[in-house]
Amino acid sequence: MELKTFPMGGIHLDKHKITSDKPIKEAGLPEIVYIPIKQHIGAPSKIKVQKGDKVKVGTLLADADGIVSADVHSSVSGEVIKIDDIVDADAYLSTMVVIKVEGDEFEPTIDQSHEIKKEITLSAEEIVKKIRESGIVGMGGAGYPTPIKATIPEGKRVNTLIVNGIECEAFLTADDRLMVERAEEIVIGAKILNKALGIQNAIIAIDENKPRAIEIMKKITRKYVGVNVRVCESKYPQGAEKQLIKAITGREVPSGKLPIDVHCIVQNVGTVHAIYEAVQKNKPLFERIITVTGDNAAENPQNFRARIGTPASFLIKQVNTHPENIGKVIFGGGMMGVSAVNMDAPVTKLTSGILLLNDEDATKPPETACIRCARCADSCPMGLRPFAIATAIRNHDNKELKQLHIMDCIECGTCSFICPARIPLLDYCKLGKMEIRKQKK
Repeated sequence: MELKTFPMGGIHLDKHKITSDKPIKEAGLPEIVYIPIKQHIGAPSKIKVQKGDKVKVGTLLADADGIVSADVHSSVSGEVIKIDDIVDADAYLSTMVVIKVEGDEFEPTIDQSHEIKKEITLSAEEIVKKIRESGIVGMGGAGYPTPIKATIPEGKRVNTLIVNGIECEAFLTADDRLMVERAEEIVIGAKILNKALGIQNAIIAIDENKPRAIEIMKKITRKYVGVNVRVCESKYPQGAEKQLIKAITGREVPSGKLPIDVHCIVQNVGTVHAIYEAVQKNKPLFERIITVTGDNAAENPQNFRARIGTPASFLIKQVNTHPENIGKVIFGGGMMGVSAVNMDAPVTKLTSGILLLNDEDATKPPETACIRCARCADSCPMGLRPFAIATAIRNHDNKELKQLHIMDCIECGTCSFICPARIPLLDYCKLGKMEIRKQKK
């Protein structure tokens, strides 16, 4: 079997998929949830509730403000006790609707049955409208409002939908378990997107380290026209949009362009499953699958189905009874995740995992001088020269940064991971991109 992959750069990470055989577990309900009104790229949503309001699971809390925005719904039933700016996982103040949980009463329009609904009755326009009303965004981490990607702009055309089931971060298995346990719903979700886009070509990309998901998905897709499975090499960052498009179709997204410019749309499997639930079950996006794990700091790592707004501490207690062993909490994976400054920071639509590190693993080795080995350049999947970018940033040379194509950096962290001198090259790249954006403004 030919394994698909991208040709430039990339690395092979050690396997830490210690939760790949752990079935999805219901996380349960905390006493209080903190629901940010901005869980997406674009404008914050407009708040529609106030202190003292009673809400149900699925109640609209905040309305999308413009095209590049997304609705936000309540993940619990209870009372809004305050709307306040609270520190999130990224150390930013984020406006959140704080709800005291009372019972678990759903909006009556939500279908809570376990029946798999195969017939797609909505038109393409109705599908996009339902996706918008359900507050669905890219759940792979980008947070781009999904209705925009489900609508083909004038003058553009799409012939391929790629459903991203790669999950190349070393520790995360949320997408893997979702494919194992909800395969047919994902395939129907792909069919729904096919209809919205007016195409008949969805490819579910799964990497080789998920044999059970591959087996189940291949079996299911045999029953559905227009949806197929492609197996990819386990190489990081295989799940990045441009790398995945190159691996699956052979097409290269030019610098400064988007997947649609090579006639492709890429959606994460979690997003596609959320689309199925929105269109077939009238269910807004108010919960997601999340891996809480760590080799040495998680005693009982798990894959959880958690409500949006659940404090990280609520989940961490369920996998670790000795919090004194935790040296660092990372939202996301070890390569692209961010170190949380607030243990009570909530799960959002974008939270694919919470990685726990003990003090030893969390200790950063000392930085030494660059030895000009060029390993960072050899491993960069975008063909950049991170060592030169770091030098330009130190010299405050924005002209050189532009010439080094810093805005093409996908912030995968490969350069920092591979650097023998432990230079924080990813941090330099992020800083450089911020400087270029400031200059443009």
